[in-house]
Amino acid sequence: MKFRTEVDINASERKIGTDDCIFSIGSCFATEMHDKFSEGQIQSLNNPFGTIFNPYSINNAIQQIYDAKEYQESDLILANESYISLDHHSSFDSRFAKQSLEQINKNIEEANQFLQNTSFVIITFGTSYIYEFLPKKKLVANCHKIPQKFFEKRFLSNQELTESINQTIDTLKDICKKDVKILFTVSPVRHTKDGIVENQLSKSKLITAIHESISGKETCHYLPIYELMMDDLREYRFYKEDMIHPNSQAVQYIWEKFGNAYFTDETKLFINENNKILTALNHKTADEKNPKYQEFLEKINQKILYQQKKVKHKIFG
Repeated sequence: MKFRTEVDINASERKIGTDDCIFSIGSCFATEMHDKFSEGQIQSLNNPFGTIFNPYSINNAIQQIYDAKEYQESDLILANESYISLDHHSSFDSRFAKQSLEQINKNIEEANQFLQNTSFVIITFGTSYIYEFLPKKKLVANCHKIPQKFFEKRFLSNQELTESINQTIDTLKDICKKDVKILFTVSPVRHTKDGIVENQLSKSKLITAIHESISGKETCHYLPIYELMMDDLREYRFYKEDMIHPNSQAVQYIWEKFGNAYFTDETKLFINENNKILTALNHKTADEKNPKYQEFLEKINQKILYQQKKVKHKIFG
């Protein structure tokens, strides 16, 4: 007798190896996945433009990375006593234009180099809504707490969604490794501020556009992350206190489902051993000079050296 609807991720023929590079971009769930890769010491780069949610802005970010664009002060606006890029998350905002530009351009350069060695790209869309900044007639990635009167909110049309996704695929196939796999997901985080009905409509538009865009493309796949949360883990005990974001238990469950479908056996073992090392490193003591604690640290260092021999990139750096 079954008491729940279990959702599976189809096993991938092409598996993630210990030396593969993983690029992720999109909503905050993309960051959750990136954190798991980082903890397991797999090479991963996430959201060089900061957290962004809609396919149009994600496509724009990837195009700017591909072009290795160098942002200038003329690309910024001054609002709320900060220099702001409407293409970026508010974490790039600064009182000094030079400071904002240094971080923006550094991230673009790093992402451009990383993408050239990337084998897997994970794109997590959060919403079909977009805002237009009326003074510049520009579609933006983030409103940066600028007063609402300066924006117009609307849904991206199906054509805008599919064009953005298709352009993203073409750009990534040109800059990444030839055998790159592009994995599309829809964030399970509900945008309740848009309204419950509106959020469902927004997510459904994303799912439809993804499936239309990737149909017949062997390099592209849809990961049912949204369905895992909505249908498999459909109880509120799998949410944080805000009843919106998946909690750590839910993220771990989704991560394990993903790993079973996409990791080689070697990668699974590598990540599990590194997670054990990370747990040990987080262990604190009141007496760091205690001989037993020093012996404990030496054993951890030996394990790190053993793990390091398995990969070319530096781990626990």
